Amino acid sequence: MHHSIQDVRTYFQAEFASANDFIIHTLIWNQKPIDIVYLATLVSEEMIQDGVLTPLNHTKQGQFLQTIGLGQMQVTCLLEQAVDALLRGFCVIYVDDDSDLYLFHTPSSFQRSITEPVNEKVLGNSHEGFIERLDVNLHLIRKKVTSKQLAIRYVHVGLEADTKLAIVYMDQLANQDIVAEIEKRIAEIRVDYISSVGIVEQFIEDAPYSPFPQVLSTERVDRVSANLMEGRIALLADGSSNAIILPVSFFAFYQSPDDYNLRILNGSFFRLLRVSSFFIAITLPAVYIAVVSFHFETIPNELVLPMQNAVLDIPFPPIMEAMLMELTVELIREAGLRLHSAVGQTIGVVGGLVIGDAIVRVGLVSNIMIVVVALTAISSFVVPSYEFRETLRILRFPIMILSASFGFLGIVFGLSILLIHMCKLEVLGVPYFYPLSPLNWKGLKDSFIRSSIWQMNERPRDSRPQKKWRNLFLRGSVKHGRSKK
Repeated sequence: MHHSIQDVRTYFQAEFASANDFIIHTLIWNQKPIDIVYLATLVSEEMIQDGVLTPLNHTKQGQFLQTIGLGQMQVTCLLEQAVDALLRGFCVIYVDDDSDLYLFHTPSSFQRSITEPVNEKVLGNSHEGFIERLDVNLHLIRKKVTSKQLAIRYVHVGLEADTKLAIVYMDQLANQDIVAEIEKRIAEIRVDYISSVGIVEQFIEDAPYSPFPQVLSTERVDRVSANLMEGRIALLADGSSNAIILPVSFFAFYQSPDDYNLRILNGSFFRLLRVSSFFIAITLPAVYIAVVSFHFETIPNELVLPMQNAVLDIPFPPIMEAMLMELTVELIREAGLRLHSAVGQTIGVVGGLVIGDAIVRVGLVSNIMIVVVALTAISSFVVPSYEFRETLRILRFPIMILSASFGFLGIVFGLSILLIHMCKLEVLGVPYFYPLSPLNWKGLKDSFIRSSIWQMNERPRDSRPQKKWRNLFLRGSVKHGRSKK
């Protein structure tokens, strides 16, 4: 359908009536008016000036598409689609009485440079981290996974402000039922605005009230790439520097890409150390409370008098003592996160030393409790996943309350509830506590410890990949050309 240039201009002006950055340039070409429309805050005006306005002003007739020095052109006849393109950094050109609108991608060049991930330390691997530009993040993944099987599907979420999401997976590896389920759950999201991929996570997870995260959030390109090759799916959002990976199991949060660059014994030791830190982080204060309150006889004879002298003059019961110190540590940690990085580090060091020393001198907390809380905090920092660290910070409090009420029995009761919950929990139909529930001996090769690379020739079953076996030669058989069938 042909529209007059005045009708199109009126439509755009009505849509952006309150936007002072809405710009319309009108030129005469082949004795017909042409409108160049864009939002100044989203485009590169220098690119529009050099590629559109200057060539058209110097040449007044001919084929204007051959005159314009811009690439990435799209054509549409829908005014609504043109409005959406304007909001994404496109320049729209319309010729009077033409049925088509021409869209040219002219984005501004303001973006953060590719740097090392902030929340995940990188050791001996790629130091490239995601930024807030979706196209740049997808470029980093494409550069890392150079395969024609890499599939990228775009979806849009947001009723008032549209946000572009990308579902990334390996077409011949990822389970298509899981991909379809993710697309279905995203399509059912009804919200005005999505500010980050973390909000999408809350809409698509199976158990929103579970304390355990059900998707793996990361800023590392190598981590996303490795999970894609295991048949998992990554979800990225425009404007967010994080990607989420799903489906994942409990042990995925304790795996680091750096483990696979180490030798077998080294990688296994550090993996086992991290998994052990889970129990230390949620049970150490509870064990201290149970021992002091109920089970003093479990202390070795050599430590009875030192511990008795340490807690004898403390006016609070052990549970209040532990709560006081844990809440103090959480306040210091939260203050350090919210302040400027230099000031935050100072708050952490000064707050820990000054408050810790003062609170012991006053006699509100024992020296042993300071050691217990410090070890607990350090154990929670060992986890590679930031979201799982938050889980550990929360879980220790109910375990402490159970310990203060029932002693060791309360700790066992609390851990049993967590175990039952993890065994029942599923993520997109995949068991959360795989490979322990259901038990899979081969899956244990990459859980508590890390086996040899040449022994991990089977992809993890929790992702339900289409191809079970990796294209991996077994050690000692490379020269014979034999691989696992």
